[in-house]
Amino acid sequence: MPERKRILAAIMFTDLSGYTALMQEDESKAREMRDRHREVLQENIKKYNGSLMQYYGDGSLSIFGSAVEAVHCAVDIQQNLYGKLQIPLRIGLHVGDIVKEDDGIYGDGVNVASRIESVAVPGAVLISDKIQDEINSHPDIATKSLGKFKLKNVKRQVEVFAVKADGVKVPSSAELKSEKAESVKSIAVLPFVNMSTDPENEYFSDGITEEILNALVKVDGLKVTSRTSSFSFKNKNLDAREIGRQLNVSTILEGSVRRAGNKVRICAQLINAADGYHIWSETYDRQLEDIFEVQDEISHKIANTLREKLTGEEKNEQLVGAKTDNPEVYNLYLKGMYNLNKWNPEGARKGIELLEQAIKIEPGFAPAYSNIAFCYVMLGAMGQMPSDNAYRLARDYAMHALKLDANLTEVYVSLGLIYVFVDWNLKAAEKAFKKALMLKPGAANVHHAYYVYLTAVNRLDDAIKELQLAVQLDPLSLPINHSLGDAYLNAGKYKEALEQCNKTLELDKNFRSAWETKGWAHYLLGEIDKAIESFSEFQKLTGDPLKGWTGLGYVYAQTGQREKAIECLRKLDKRAEKDKDVSLLIDYFVIYTGLEDFDKAFYYLERSMNDGNIGFFVRTHPVAEKIRLDPRFNSIVNKVNSSD
Repeated sequence: MPERKRILAAIMFTDLSGYTALMQEDESKAREMRDRHREVLQENIKKYNGSLMQYYGDGSLSIFGSAVEAVHCAVDIQQNLYGKLQIPLRIGLHVGDIVKEDDGIYGDGVNVASRIESVAVPGAVLISDKIQDEINSHPDIATKSLGKFKLKNVKRQVEVFAVKADGVKVPSSAELKSEKAESVKSIAVLPFVNMSTDPENEYFSDGITEEILNALVKVDGLKVTSRTSSFSFKNKNLDAREIGRQLNVSTILEGSVRRAGNKVRICAQLINAADGYHIWSETYDRQLEDIFEVQDEISHKIANTLREKLTGEEKNEQLVGAKTDNPEVYNLYLKGMYNLNKWNPEGARKGIELLEQAIKIEPGFAPAYSNIAFCYVMLGAMGQMPSDNAYRLARDYAMHALKLDANLTEVYVSLGLIYVFVDWNLKAAEKAFKKALMLKPGAANVHHAYYVYLTAVNRLDDAIKELQLAVQLDPLSLPINHSLGDAYLNAGKYKEALEQCNKTLELDKNFRSAWETKGWAHYLLGEIDKAIESFSEFQKLTGDPLKGWTGLGYVYAQTGQREKAIECLRKLDKRAEKDKDVSLLIDYFVIYTGLEDFDKAFYYLERSMNDGNIGFFVRTHPVAEKIRLDPRFNSIVNKVNSSD
């Protein structure tokens, strides 16, 4: 019976690229290449105290007791073969637990090394993250991260590094023959803890957190989890590794803020999400007027720490600029944003009030105008203000903000939504959203807003891709997760829509918009009972006996339950009488479409458009499929295309 021995070893695979094809073309040259390959291998493996375990055709398998010696050996081999003789050899290394028997070695470590070699390019020495850990303290070995890769039959994503040395090729990640995993470097900025004696200062610590987060979004190649997902861990004492797993990030920034009068102390720690160890930590004691300098210093430190691991380079760009020299204005701004970020009508109104106070003190303070514009867009979209008034105010504030500062992302988002919802000026909308994407390519809310435009122009597959990216950036955002379900629905992918709605409801079973989309998905899949059940849950969650009957009215109408559909219309009538500032024209349109009373459906559609509420969804949503076939549809819609 063969002897079995379990050992930890550095494993090296080599393989001659193109050897089989060369054998068919020039057998003599191929054999000469193979023999030289073996000669150089034997010489160097012995030199670095390794053991050549076996040849297999044009490749080899060796093991070493030292990862450092294994890497030096691989470099020498490539310098001799690729650098001098131009013999195309691929080399892959990994360190792991193996089982050694008389007839060979086995184990997961062998498989990983083999897979790294198989994705390599000729002339390169590629190593796993485990080898990298072993050589980190050896400055004589330089490497470059190529990113994380999904290797065949390997459960975890493996970060692959290329060794940099004379005569050794350093490939780009795109040259590797494997599916690349998600972003190499990613970070979640957790809400900084308010350590001040006054608990009311929480708005200040939240504001500092968000400013740093927004600065990091500007760093090219860095994936930054958006505010919604990061702030969902506020006041939760979870292990950094668990947070990293839930948000799928490699690093986490956490910290605290202590404010006393005009003095601020900020403590920040950057943590490796894989093992929970601190990468660095710093304490900053400053005056309040120096707050922007501290934010920039922290952001710059993080960016270069991560960038150095990624590319070996540093940059000295400014990530945070001073918004104002007036501490009182900045204080009001942070309070306004604290309320705006509550994402409810009350918060939006309070945010407007505080930001208006900032403007009174400093009329040229552009960020206040920009965010007031977004507050009015929010109130208009929520039906909390007459849409014509809300969007008019939003436009006025946005245009004023642009005159003061043409590089405020939120302004372009607000204008893009107005161009779609109110003007139907799709060219202007595209221009606004592309400017916002240029300013903040890593901001989930920008990708979320851009999906509205893509839906309006019927680029439904692109809308799905845009929201999939937004979900990656903000995985715990309920509105973004739900919108992805809507995007699937618009594209006719009803099963995917249903699955996405269920994922959203796993995050919050009471998120009522997901129940509404789920109702449409069930209906379009022919699951009428489940559709009625979902729409009924949606209605129940509104908490109002007169709200949430539109989907039910449509389904009742389409399934022959006409009296129930008429009852839903009666509830709409009562609500219209009660809530005179809320537009219900699209709701009437949907139910009359279900009843196939197209004269009344078109009446309400045209009124809605004349009222400044175009309802772009009628161009794509399955509910309007029948009505889009009517010649009157294009006639009405074309009336608002003059600015397109």
